[in-house]
Amino acid sequence: MRETIKPVVVVSGGSRSLGLKICESLLAGGYRVATFSRNDTAELSRLRDSAAGDFHWEAADVTDAPALSRFLGRARERLGPLRGLVNNAGVYHEGLLAMSRPDDIARLLEVNLGGAIRLAQLCAKQMMVGGGGAIVNVSSVAGVRGFEGVAAYSATKAALDGLTRSLARELGPMRIRVNAVAPGLMETEMVSGIVARQKEQLVRQTPLGRLTTVDDAASVVRFLLSDEAGFVTGQTLIVDGGLTT
Repeated sequence: MRETIKPVVVVSGGSRSLGLKICESLLAGGYRVATFSRNDTAELSRLRDSAAGDFHWEAADVTDAPALSRFLGRARERLGPLRGLVNNAGVYHEGLLAMSRPDDIARLLEVNLGGAIRLAQLCAKQMMVGGGGAIVNVSSVAGVRGFEGVAAYSATKAALDGLTRSLARELGPMRIRVNAVAPGLMETEMVSGIVARQKEQLVRQTPLGRLTTVDDAASVVRFLLSDEAGFVTGQTLIVDGGLTT
């Protein structure tokens, strides 16, 4: 019997919250996973111990193009040819735009949008040579529906949706699918500063009566990477329990 070759997926920002859950979900689904983050964590150490030769992590910043190139080269050497990318790395900033510091806005643009474009460019080149693949950009309902206090953050996520649609057209002839997942508010460290009153209001406005979980979003990411979504491209799937309906 011929051994099944596990597809290799790169996940940016896989050290915690949604990124970590995506890594765990993909490993459980029979993928090999390469991820990077600025810092190591106990959870990453646990994955390295349990996933043996199917998991690779390095310290890297999504804004550092040379470091990303080195990371992708070593990931290919260790795990094999790249077939998928999840652009998950991102930062969050809340505050009225008129009161926001230029450095905070610049950081949002550089990480959330610039990093995603940079990584998509590098990974697409590998996929072209390898015969195709799939890219999933992690967007947000903030890019679909306006929320007070997150104008710059929302702009980066709306731009990711535009990137998704345009790349789907560019890369489709090379058998590379490009989609996005737009989760609703999730109980993660990134949004830990949101007060309970705001969360309760969002729950009341959500038809399914709760906030989005990292499991909700990770399962949709895994679907979009899979052959089951083989004829799906250029789409942003909203995972918010009906909030934006």
